[in-house]
Amino acid sequence: MDGDGPRTPERLRCLVTGASGYIGGRLVPELLRAGHTVRCLARSPGKLRDHPWAGEAEAVRGDVTDAASVAAAMTGIDVAYYLVHSLGSGPGFEDTDRRAAEVFAAQAHAAGVRRIVYLGGLTPRDVPERSLSAHLRSRAEVGHVFLDGPVPATVLRAAVVIGSGSASFEMLRYLTERLPVMVTPSWVHTRTQPVAVRDVLRYLVGSAAMPAEVDRAFDIGGPDVLTYRDMMCRYAEVAGLRRRLIVPVPVLTPRLSSHWVGLITPVPASLAKPLTESLRHEVVCHEHDIARYVPDAPGYPLPFDEALALALRKVREAQVATRWSSAALPGAPSDPLPTDPDWAGGSLYEDERRRTVDASGADLWKVVEGIGGDNGWYSFPLAWAVRGWLDRFVGGVGLRRGRRDAQRLRVGDSLDFWRVEEIEPGRLLRLRAEMRLPGLAWLEMYVEEAEGRTRYRQRALFHPRGLLGHAYWWSVSPFHAVVFGGMARNIARAAAGTPPPRRSHPRTTAPGESP
Repeated sequence: MDGDGPRTPERLRCLVTGASGYIGGRLVPELLRAGHTVRCLARSPGKLRDHPWAGEAEAVRGDVTDAASVAAAMTGIDVAYYLVHSLGSGPGFEDTDRRAAEVFAAQAHAAGVRRIVYLGGLTPRDVPERSLSAHLRSRAEVGHVFLDGPVPATVLRAAVVIGSGSASFEMLRYLTERLPVMVTPSWVHTRTQPVAVRDVLRYLVGSAAMPAEVDRAFDIGGPDVLTYRDMMCRYAEVAGLRRRLIVPVPVLTPRLSSHWVGLITPVPASLAKPLTESLRHEVVCHEHDIARYVPDAPGYPLPFDEALALALRKVREAQVATRWSSAALPGAPSDPLPTDPDWAGGSLYEDERRRTVDASGADLWKVVEGIGGDNGWYSFPLAWAVRGWLDRFVGGVGLRRGRRDAQRLRVGDSLDFWRVEEIEPGRLLRLRAEMRLPGLAWLEMYVEEAEGRTRYRQRALFHPRGLLGHAYWWSVSPFHAVVFGGMARNIARAAAGTPPPRRSHPRTTAPGESP
């Protein structure tokens, strides 16, 4: 170091795509902390408004497949982060990924962007890309698009990312905690090189300031090379669990094992499949050149056991900033379906319940905002559980995604098989269904105070698609009195500090109140 002292880092203007997702939602505050300005490109900017950093970053509406919106978002940008992919959106997701990357690269060049930074997947060196899983093949192809383009690119390639709320960590956590004896697929003996999420973020932030002549991919990983079996055993040790007995069974294909993972863990089979397919081949780092541009401080990259301990501490302290489910699943049933007949577009079924509550609005809101996850849904737990099992059976997300935080919600949070679409603190919580349904569904919960009284209002809304949607509503409507009526009744009781009765008894209700 010369006598002029440390050089002040350049303040860069950064565009972040995927800011509602697991990595993007954590990268934004790290970039801000490093002194950069941040603009987020999102299909629904409203989903970002409740993040702690929302007031410090700009959010613009757009989609990476739409050249006009990407061009507008690129204006004045120095470094563009590409952290999106269309995994799970159907058999054509590879084409979608390629087109989106080509749009992004072209618009970055047109806007004079100095660097593109992309987080992809680590691929095996001795396996042709055509033999890789569609997931890894697509991630590799996107990296090639950026490296072949005119804008200097940094392509970071990671294997298993370990951090509180990551899909890989949740899969490892639930498999190990729930199964003291495991019959496992043969890929548990495949070697991989996990990396801590804080190291991934450190490399992403540091990549922004790379010299202009750097235009290449970098392997990033932690210091430990482990099999999945090793990782499960190490998790059990770090978490203080008894030693696990693991019996590999070679007949479990990636497709079968993805359903096995979906059955045991909150990660749905649609997401577990690409994760397990990626474990078929050994993926280890063949270089650590990233350290020439983003130097590692003593103790970094983090060892696997330390990364696990940090992730577990965040989970236990309810300090999980983002989760794998933070981003909406592409192609979720709650998305509009353009192939449905127009004649079904006008119907909207509604189930509304009202209760007078012997509690303050603040106490009622506390119950409303705390709903779901370990707190449950306040009515007929078996019915909710069965609905969750059925959803997972047909490839949906099921009821086990839980909550990011046990007490607080924000727009965009996943909540079991719902997602928070709107929240007005103290007044309204609107959830949009992400379970498999022949239509669109919402659940609204209102806290109303007037004339010294507190009232709870609850609305379940269903917009059917086609004849199947109408048939679905009428087939389940006989159960609404038990499920939704019980839910409203028990939420009111919980707010008043009264435990729900073990048995239901008839009672006289005021006009407009649900039985």
